[in-house]
Amino acid sequence: MGYRYIEDIVTADVAFEARANTLNDLFISASEALLNIMVIDINSVSNQTTKSISLESESKEMLLFDFLQELIFLKDSEQLLLRLKKVKIMESVTKCAANFLLCGERINPEKHDLVVDVKAVTMHIFSLSQKGDDWVATVVLDI
Repeated sequence: MGYRYIEDIVTADVAFEARANTLNDLFISASEALLNIMVIDINSVSNQTTKSISLESESKEMLLFDFLQELIFLKDSEQLLLRLKKVKIMESVTKCAANFLLCGERINPEKHDLVVDVKAVTMHIFSLSQKGDDWVATVVLDI
């Protein structure tokens, strides 16, 4: 489980690849990569606030897209830096849904060494696939 930042794909944005053995862990890796783009030390974000969210989409790929967008929305609207603690993904023939348990705290510039402000997830080269035993996502963020 983990992530790496990808250079030479985009010039004005940030790209990363998240990888994990399970789809649930892939969502955790992708959310950690997103947070680490915004905050140098993600461990500086403590568990002062708990938030549960539920999302539904037409595919696993779009569920990941919507989830990352929701993290950015919560950062912008409620000034929250959040880490994914638990995820439960449910699939049917027509949709993919998930329940997420997030923990974190309000942005505090004295505590959190902020790097860049992520505006959105882009569809440019966005992908989620299973490669062998691993789940892999490629994500480009508009900063």
